[in-house]
Amino acid sequence: MKGLRIRRLYSFKSMQFLIAVSFTAMTAVVVFFVSAVLYDKFNRTAEKNTVQSNQQVIYQVASNLEYYIRSMATVFSAVEQKVRQGEAFPNQLLSEQLGTIFSTREDLVTIALFTEAGQRMTSLPSQEMRSNTHLTSQSWFRSAVENPNHLSFSVPHVQNLFKGQYKWVVSMSKGITLHMGGRDLNAVLLVDVNFKMIDDLSRSVKLGRKGYAYIIDESAGNIIYHPQQQLIYAGLKYENVEQALKYTYGSYYDDSTGENRMITIQTVGNVGWKIVGVSYMDEVVTTRKEITSFLVWLLALVMGFVLLITWYMSAKISQPIKRLEKSMQLVERGNFDILVPIRRDDEVGRLSRRFNLMVTRIRELMNQIIHEQEAKRKTELEVLQSQIHPHFLYNTLNSVVRLAGTGKNEEVITMITSLSKFFRISLSKGKTVIPVADEMEHVRHYLIIQKMRYKNKFEYAIEAEEAALDCLTLKLVLQPLVENAIYHGIEPGADEGFIAISAAVVEGKLRLRVKDDGLGMGPETLAGLLEGPKAGGVRENGIGLYNVHERIRLQFGDEYGLRIQSEREAGTTVDVWLPCLREEERQ
Repeated sequence: MKGLRIRRLYSFKSMQFLIAVSFTAMTAVVVFFVSAVLYDKFNRTAEKNTVQSNQQVIYQVASNLEYYIRSMATVFSAVEQKVRQGEAFPNQLLSEQLGTIFSTREDLVTIALFTEAGQRMTSLPSQEMRSNTHLTSQSWFRSAVENPNHLSFSVPHVQNLFKGQYKWVVSMSKGITLHMGGRDLNAVLLVDVNFKMIDDLSRSVKLGRKGYAYIIDESAGNIIYHPQQQLIYAGLKYENVEQALKYTYGSYYDDSTGENRMITIQTVGNVGWKIVGVSYMDEVVTTRKEITSFLVWLLALVMGFVLLITWYMSAKISQPIKRLEKSMQLVERGNFDILVPIRRDDEVGRLSRRFNLMVTRIRELMNQIIHEQEAKRKTELEVLQSQIHPHFLYNTLNSVVRLAGTGKNEEVITMITSLSKFFRISLSKGKTVIPVADEMEHVRHYLIIQKMRYKNKFEYAIEAEEAALDCLTLKLVLQPLVENAIYHGIEPGADEGFIAISAAVVEGKLRLRVKDDGLGMGPETLAGLLEGPKAGGVRENGIGLYNVHERIRLQFGDEYGLRIQSEREAGTTVDVWLPCLREEERQ
């Protein structure tokens, strides 16, 4: 049976392999035949198409650049017109008009007017000028002075006239004559245009994989833009600019750099710039080796495509099972909030549905167990809370009998009154949460009884902020803390003790504090007070510090509870931290 299964599996795999090989071979033959037929035609027409394509691209770039420069010249003319209409500088109306032009064009960097001596008459932006700009020696300024009434375009440069502004710009400048106060004044008008637009137009040119375009100045042959400008400056790249200057437009071949390149020229008429496109002939004319390589890669891609289809079909079958397996692994790690998406109604879909039902049932059972454990814990704490130290009641009644026997009727009345009020607040009509005012009253009656029993062994003080009195607290929180302070802090001492009880709202939280000046305790005892019954935190006949701490955390969360500070012979301070809740907020 096992051998038959293996033979079937092997036969299935062999059939898949045969189909894949046959389909791949047939596709490869067709591709090879079509490639061979088209090779000759492609080889003869590739160069012609490339020449035409390059010329069209460079022509389009030149047209766009010429249009952009023409639009900037129009902006310059508008600025010049506004400036010529001005009668004095600075002029509020002129500043507003120039500001309107400046704000409507994002590519405008500077609009400025200077005297021939280099003194600023007006400018946008109106920032403070740098003192070391050598304004009159800059090329755009000299060009405007030497060729008045002629709009000059500079090569790209860093605009450094104003402090804090260093942008790469092309400067348009012109020497103009202004009529002011009955006399003529020669001035230089400057408009700086952000070079980014020109850079974007040139950088977007793609002539093959390695081809590019650069811009030169027709008059001086300076390279205005080059995508590899740093290599040009470093002398690591060479461009045959002298040859390019001989052409106004058209294409020619150049091998001066050691590579056979096609150069395409187009002139931008209004500024005298030339767009020079460079494409490499080894990309234009596809060689036989490249055709063969292309064919090999095509066959490989076809085979890969066939294998991809095979993989896809197998994945469509195995993917739901893998998804179910990953979900089972998550369940093994304890994540029961996982559900497998059911996308079809086959065997895998039905299995996924059963898996989801199983996980949901497990989650419900776990939640039920958690709920039962929490209810059990609450019940245990409520039982502990109900054990309000029966010896306290017994000892108090004995004290009442003793006082009555000695004829101290007023003290008997005081003790019985405090005892009745103590147990009335302890019951609180079955409520577990009471106002802080009631809790403070409860502990006050407890202290009255204990002070009479211990014959003024201690004094006490109770203080509470007004804002804290109407906050809510678990009942019977302070009495165990005061009880510990009396029995373990003050009673063993020889001197009279003092207990201070306070309630305050601190940083949005309720803080109840019990502080005594008794014996205190060492770090080893302090560290185990809140760790459970074995650590000594729960007294034998009371709910103890640990029980109070656990009640608070169970009711309000782990961030609340007791914080204890103590030092031997200095006393103990117990802070009870609770959320500052009021009756209307609980409802």
